Amino acid sequence: MTDFPQPSSSNPANQYDRSEGTTSLNEMQRTLTWHGAFWVAAGVPPLVLFSIGGIAGTAGKVAFLVWTVSICMGFLQSFTYAEMAGMFGNKSGGTSVYGATAWMRYSKIIAPLSVWCNWFAWSPVLSLGCTIAAGYILNGLFPIPDATSPLVLDWIANHANSIAATDPRVTDWLAANPGKAASDAIQTLLASDGVAALTPAIRTWEAFHIPIPYLGTLYFNSTFVVGVVIMLTMYTIQKRGIGAAAGVQKVLAVIVLVPLLLAGLVPIITGSINWSYVTNIVPPAAAGSALDGAWNVGGWTLVLGGMYVAAWSTYGFETAVCYTRELKNPKTDTFKGIFYSGLLCMLFFILIPFAFQGVYGHEGLLAPGIADGSGIGEAMGRMISSNSVVVHLFVLLMILALAMSIMTAGAGSSRTLYQGSRDGWLPKYLGKVNKNGAPVGAMRQDLVFNTFLLALASDAGGYYLVLAIANVGYLLFNFLNLNAGWIHRIDSPHLDRPWKAPTWLLALNTLLAFVNALFLGAGAKVWGYSQALWAGLIFAALVIPIFAYRHWVTDKGRFPREAMEDLGLDPDGDLEPGRAGMLPYLTLLAGLIVVLFANWFFVLPG
Repeated sequence: MTDFPQPSSSNPANQYDRSEGTTSLNEMQRTLTWHGAFWVAAGVPPLVLFSIGGIAGTAGKVAFLVWTVSICMGFLQSFTYAEMAGMFGNKSGGTSVYGATAWMRYSKIIAPLSVWCNWFAWSPVLSLGCTIAAGYILNGLFPIPDATSPLVLDWIANHANSIAATDPRVTDWLAANPGKAASDAIQTLLASDGVAALTPAIRTWEAFHIPIPYLGTLYFNSTFVVGVVIMLTMYTIQKRGIGAAAGVQKVLAVIVLVPLLLAGLVPIITGSINWSYVTNIVPPAAAGSALDGAWNVGGWTLVLGGMYVAAWSTYGFETAVCYTRELKNPKTDTFKGIFYSGLLCMLFFILIPFAFQGVYGHEGLLAPGIADGSGIGEAMGRMISSNSVVVHLFVLLMILALAMSIMTAGAGSSRTLYQGSRDGWLPKYLGKVNKNGAPVGAMRQDLVFNTFLLALASDAGGYYLVLAIANVGYLLFNFLNLNAGWIHRIDSPHLDRPWKAPTWLLALNTLLAFVNALFLGAGAKVWGYSQALWAGLIFAALVIPIFAYRHWVTDKGRFPREAMEDLGLDPDGDLEPGRAGMLPYLTLLAGLIVVLFANWFFVLPG
């Protein structure tokens, strides 16, 4: 797989001529090898930390299989993306850009839709990562006491008479917990009051909040403030260019990925895996339930909901081809970057969820700190050692792991916006770069957008709301892009392909596009927000007026010369009609039918 044929000298597009020339200060700089792209993409494995708890709560004992199947799908799909990436050595922005060009001949709207969906799926990694990292930092500096800690027990002893059996709170508690005694209610309420009284004020501080109808609430609290500081730090690093960002990522990867790998290996080596936790595989009775369910429609809905969110993490190594325009040798390095990144992710996304579930079991993974992500670092540390120093060190490493993910997402999503601007799909200001070749116009857009999302995600409910809506865009992009592979084969056989996927694999990945459509229809509503699918589709549609203004008002109905050249077309001519006839339109119709049917057929357990 590492033998790459050389481009044909008869290539009419001559698509690498500009890529191998010099670059000016207003363009991205070719400073990256495939190793650099690999290290930037090394921020993808820590994405397992974002939703490992949520998927465990949703899919139950099936969770580790969800991760395994999902990363295997992502690896297969990456071969279609690798072929398309090699076709466009002048482009940045990743596989959504390369695939979007296939749809240009059939609908001008579909191309920017693919790019837009990829961006608003990847970009929220910044806000979600900062939310979890802020939680780790606040937990480390200002911990909330446990109900069984000596401080809380002393407080309870000193306030034992503060709650009477006739207190309305006791009455309400007994009504919600039939069969319990008043003494049970008093003890529980005292523990709750003790935790609240001893919780540092910064953990409950909130400047204000703003309800957003039909969406959620923006919270401007301590999590938001710490998250903004982290986000600005990442922005400052990335302004120095992709070479500097790759250097930082390489250092972080060595520091972080080795301990993360140990968290997966040590329990297996030491025999800490409880095999009963990873056998008798059935879905839970309901989302968040510790009871076993059945393989009925409700159970499958929960599993498909897990597959829906897992895809957001496991497919993410396709970001390795976001930097084609910055590679010194895009003819060979695009494939190498995505292939070896995929192997790295296969290791982590199979091993870590298996070990995590094998150690803690389904019930253990339902703990609040696991579900909201704030306790995952400590839990993984305890998989290696019970020593408190090791555990605290591991929590620190998880903060660095989240920083890696934020860097990866920021680099990839900003370049998607940049190339969308250069190709005439998105506003021109997004195509601005600084002297280091960093797309600062797009980076600022990411910063503003994620400051809003950070406020929305600063509580657990908002966190999964953002994740569920963002993933609507990601699976839409994957559907369009996997089908772009065969469209390019039909319409652009003249474009050189330094690496060409086997035809059978291209066909299999086309089938997987419809499997992703199934995940989208069935899974979006599983995450506590029944309208997530429709909210995501509405956000996706926002690109239509944005593109319309850029294309028909700013560019007078014509695409930029470089966009036409990259397709091997006359830069001053018009788009040629597609050779695939009605097939792309029938594909879109079939995908829509699959989404709507899945959304109707699959329902949560009653």
